[in-house]
Amino acid sequence: MTEVWTELLGSATPIVAAPMAGGATTPHLVSAVAGAGGFGFLAAGYQPVEAVAAELRELRDGGTPYGVNLFVPGPPEIGEAEFRRYARELADEGRPYGLDLGTAPLIHDDDHWPEKLDLLLTNPVPAVSFTFGLPEKSVVAALQRSGTRVLATVTTVDEARAAAELGVDGVVAQGIEAGGHRGTHTPQRPTPAVSTEPLVRQVARATRLPVVAAGGVGGGEHVRRLIAAGATAVAVGTLLLRTDESGANQLHKDALADPARTETVITRAFTGRPARGLRNAFIDRHEATAPLGYPAVHHLTRALRSAATAAGQPDQVHLWAGTAYRNAPAGPAADVIAGLSAAL
Repeated sequence: MTEVWTELLGSATPIVAAPMAGGATTPHLVSAVAGAGGFGFLAAGYQPVEAVAAELRELRDGGTPYGVNLFVPGPPEIGEAEFRRYARELADEGRPYGLDLGTAPLIHDDDHWPEKLDLLLTNPVPAVSFTFGLPEKSVVAALQRSGTRVLATVTTVDEARAAAELGVDGVVAQGIEAGGHRGTHTPQRPTPAVSTEPLVRQVARATRLPVVAAGGVGGGEHVRRLIAAGATAVAVGTLLLRTDESGANQLHKDALADPARTETVITRAFTGRPARGLRNAFIDRHEATAPLGYPAVHHLTRALRSAATAAGQPDQVHLWAGTAYRNAPAGPAADVIAGLSAAL
C-alpha cells in the first residue's frame, strides 16, 4: 500500500526539510535530505527569480525530487510615520557600520510574486507550499493542473479551513514552537498560540487533509507523537541548521550551540513580523517598541544584520531557532533524517 506521505510528496519517509529562507536552505541540503529518504523544500523567499531558477536547475539536473516555498505578499502594514520612528530608534545600531538607518526608505514589495509563480508554472515541481497567507484559488488550480501538489502553511483551525476551501492538497500545521517567521495569515490580529501536537489534531479533524506537522521537533520521540496525533509527515528546520549542508552562517551555527543562549522568544524587532529566535541584546533593546510592518522593517534592518554578521556580532543578528534548538547537531544532514526515520 502506498503511504499517504508518498502520495503527497513522493518521499520514502514522512520526514520533510522545512524551507528556511535567507540562505540556510541550499540545494545541497535538499539533495542530502532526499538522498536519506526525506523530502526537502527550497526557500524562494527573499530571492530574485533568477536565483530561484538556478536552484531549480541544480536540483532538476541532479534528479532530486523537491518542493518550493513561496511567501504570499500582503498589503502594506506600516505607515511612514511609524516606520520613520523605528528607523530613528535604530540609528545608533547602524552607525558603527557606517549605516544611516534613520533616513532609510520605506520599502514594500511583493517578493517577485508574479515572476516566481510564472517560473513554477512553466517549470513545474512536485510540490509548492505557501506561507504568510493564501494565494488566489486560481493559482492553486493552475499549479495543480501543471502536476504540482499544493500545500498551505496554517497556524489555526480557521486558517486550515480557509486553505481547504481553496482545494489545496495538504496543509503545514505550524505550532508556536517553530523557529523563524510565524506563518500566521493575520499578524496584525494575534491568534491564540497553539502547540504543534494539539494543532495537528485540531487541523486533521477539521479538514481531513494530509497534515505536515512543523514546530519544536527535537528528535524521534517528537516525530512519533506527531504522527500519532494525526500528522501525515513531520517537518524539521532547526535540527538541520548546523549540518554540513546548511547554508546558515557560522555565527548562527555557533549561537545555536552556545550554552549562554538559554531561550528563544518571538520577536518582531528584526523584520516587523513575529518570528522565533534566540534571545539577544537587540531584541531586549527594541522588542517593546518595534512595530509590525513586514517587509518594510525587514528591509530596514537587512543591511544592519548583514554587517553585524560579517563583524561577528551575534547580538545584532536574527538567530532564528525553534524551541528544540539544543538538539541541533553538527554533521551530515542525512544522519539527522536517518535518525528521525529510524524512530518510526
